Amino acid sequence: MRRSMSLTLTAAALAVAALPAAASATAASSAATERAATPSSALEWGPCPEDAAAPRLECSTLDVPLDYRDPDGRKIEVAVSRLASEKPSKRRGVLLTNPGGPGGAGLLYPAVLSASGLPQEVVDSYDIIGFDPRGVGHSTPVTCDLTTDQQWRGNFPPYAHTAADVIREAGNARKIAEQCAGSRTAWMLPHTTTANTARDMDRIRAALGESKLSYLGASYGTYLGSVYATLFPRRGDRIVLDSNLGPGGYDATAMRLMARGMEDRFPDFAAFAAAHPEYGLGSTPAQVEAKFHELADRLDAEPVQGVDGTSFRGYTFEQLYTDGTMDKLAEFWQAADTGAELPLPDLPAGLENLMASRFAVVCGDSRWPGTVREYQRNVAVDRLRYPMLGGSTASINPCAFWPEERTEPPVRITGRGPSNILMLQNERDPGTPLAGARELRRALGERATMVTADQGGHGVYPYGRNTCAKDAANAFLASGERLSGDLRCAAEPAG
Repeated sequence: MRRSMSLTLTAAALAVAALPAAASATAASSAATERAATPSSALEWGPCPEDAAAPRLECSTLDVPLDYRDPDGRKIEVAVSRLASEKPSKRRGVLLTNPGGPGGAGLLYPAVLSASGLPQEVVDSYDIIGFDPRGVGHSTPVTCDLTTDQQWRGNFPPYAHTAADVIREAGNARKIAEQCAGSRTAWMLPHTTTANTARDMDRIRAALGESKLSYLGASYGTYLGSVYATLFPRRGDRIVLDSNLGPGGYDATAMRLMARGMEDRFPDFAAFAAAHPEYGLGSTPAQVEAKFHELADRLDAEPVQGVDGTSFRGYTFEQLYTDGTMDKLAEFWQAADTGAELPLPDLPAGLENLMASRFAVVCGDSRWPGTVREYQRNVAVDRLRYPMLGGSTASINPCAFWPEERTEPPVRITGRGPSNILMLQNERDPGTPLAGARELRRALGERATMVTADQGGHGVYPYGRNTCAKDAANAFLASGERLSGDLRCAAEPAG
């Protein structure tokens, strides 16, 4: 069995291990005053499911149309959460949030944000709203009946060194697509799209009794927010997009762009490893890069403890999401190099649904190349252009064999609408590279301003260390103060 190291690619990487055990006031303690300042809601709030429980967090469900072309037809459920403002006099409205994915559950996210550095003035200004998108978690879920082995394989195709490798992987990709199309939730696949999730968001807004909503979305959540802003341009208040996909969302272009993201980010790790000779990975960045290729090739030829070259590449990619995991990554490389025991992860809970819902959205949002030959050409190009990861990200995946039925074409992101979008972006982001963010910035035109930080990693707000970028987001969400033009923030050292 190939032990995948690329499992977290399915959701936004959160830098918080656990929420604080201590609660402040309970939701009930301020219920009377909060009701006086909150519009009438059609949602009935109660306790959250056990895996989404946190102090003051309340949960509910909302019925939404499966197919918005038939609004009175079949319904599905969307699970919604609320961390209510405890300062009614300061409350501005609601801040809907999405942590990324697609496939990422969001019920717990308001509490995670609050516990992870979201400023008190922002927490006071909004009821922070989370939700599990359609197909995910406690909303009506989808499945592809993925086996344990398929789950271990993760989301990256095996690194294709040759055209024959692409042909071999095509069978695995076709099998997963067939399982999704033949599962008990196949009826949901044509409707599990970003556009319909954006429509669900507007149903949440209406159910909360709000005329407008503010929004904070990370990673894939930037595309979701862009689609909402395009479909409902007058119903957005203050919109913050953090770590941005291009205007096509998670399409074939974005998947291939991850290989460029790894090349953008890797020099940060190479410098770290070279500065720490105790790991034995090289005394210069060039030597560290050579060690990467040496280890990947060695593991391709002879996997160790079930870890092959694809797993090694995927794990390296994941750990580049934050500066705080560089020591962990260096230790993993050292173990792989010396033959020591490798720290292997367990399968995360809920991984099957997370992967299935990701496939549903990624494959259903847009059309992917449909022939093996096209993927062979893409691999040949990207393997040369981005040798660290290009042989994986350009290779064939289940989207190549996805059912033909589409309910609508992808939403075309435009600049029509009010100037109420703030984009945040690290310059060396592996998962959503700067090149894609710049494309989204161009598509949004005068609707957006963008803050780029001279930092590496995935995620700016509120987890990142760049105070210049975070201050811009704080001012926008708390007071509506938005930059007059795009801004580049200088690097800030760790610590």
